[in-house]
Amino acid sequence: MTETVTATAESGVRDGVAGGDDHLKGLILSGGKGSRLRPFTYTNAKQLVPIANKPVLFYAIEQLVESGITDIGVIVGDTAEQVEAAVGDGKRFGADVTFIHQDAPLGIAHAVKTAQGYLGQSPFVLYLGDNFVLGGIKSYVERFVGMGAGSQILLHKVEDPQSFGIAELVEGRVTKIVEKPSDPTSNLAVIGIYMLRPAVFDVIDRLKPSGRGELEITDALQGLIDGGQRLDAEVLDRYWIDTGKMDDILNANTMVLGTIAHRIEGEVDERSRVHEPVIVEEGARVSNSVLRGPLIVAAGTEIVDSYVGANTSIDSGCRIKGCRIEGSVVMENTVIEDIHWPIVKSMVGRNVELRGGHNVGAGYSLTLGDHSRIEMPDG
Repeated sequence: MTETVTATAESGVRDGVAGGDDHLKGLILSGGKGSRLRPFTYTNAKQLVPIANKPVLFYAIEQLVESGITDIGVIVGDTAEQVEAAVGDGKRFGADVTFIHQDAPLGIAHAVKTAQGYLGQSPFVLYLGDNFVLGGIKSYVERFVGMGAGSQILLHKVEDPQSFGIAELVEGRVTKIVEKPSDPTSNLAVIGIYMLRPAVFDVIDRLKPSGRGELEITDALQGLIDGGQRLDAEVLDRYWIDTGKMDDILNANTMVLGTIAHRIEGEVDERSRVHEPVIVEEGARVSNSVLRGPLIVAAGTEIVDSYVGANTSIDSGCRIKGCRIEGSVVMENTVIEDIHWPIVKSMVGRNVELRGGHNVGAGYSLTLGDHSRIEMPDG
């Protein structure tokens, strides 16, 4: 069953739903405007930007379900309609999804407070919907469940600790969190996956807005520590990225494609050459083209007289003709025809039309938002 509720951080009450159970729940944040991913986020939620033809948000849902968490609340804001339409009731993921409307984008801790009525007395995994972890979080969730008490956060080593909330540890327990320190004592950044218990709500109740007017999750975590609550940490041993920028999406796309198994279900004619691993989904057609994996071509897409190179994902309903493209993400229902210079390290949005440009030249890196129309000059 899909349920949509509206709550405020002050009330923390979800209409018609009683809290109080203690089984593990999930909470995914899928609000925010995604300004660093414009122009794509002018027309779509940032959590719906695809990695290997799957929205970033879907990976978070799937990883929670894989961890045994099937009751999942999704915090939504201005892009609620798009997110709700994409996720549906959650059944295809094996989940029961409830959408919770945050009345204003006032910080992660504010979003958690907004979901208090849904979460009740359950421990929960908070997953920021634009974070991506290759390999999932099941082992970390299992450790959290086995702890029996206290909360847990995930950390990742970063090259620029001045840009993150940084954790200081003593024997695996967090003693202090410093937001964007000028003189960091470690390079262990707090990433967007938190395993929390209901005690966090009391802390959030006492928080004051930060200088940017938000209730900060790092302040809430520090409040747990200052109140004598146990906060453990584990350092991720796998790939993680905050998919907030185009380069982040392209990097994550490359990482996922590096794990695919070769699978040809669509039509590939005898004039085409395929270098594994390549996925051509059922309903896709490839003619007189070269596919050099790893790459994926979604259902309903047609590749004609083209070269599609490594680390490229082409979504459904596209037409790629007379082109050379590699290291790129092409979203649904896009047409790219007769471009005789290579397209490399590009993100091309939904329902784009890109044609022309018959002079051969160096490769171009493009960022084209949804519904763009471009006719390249020949001269």
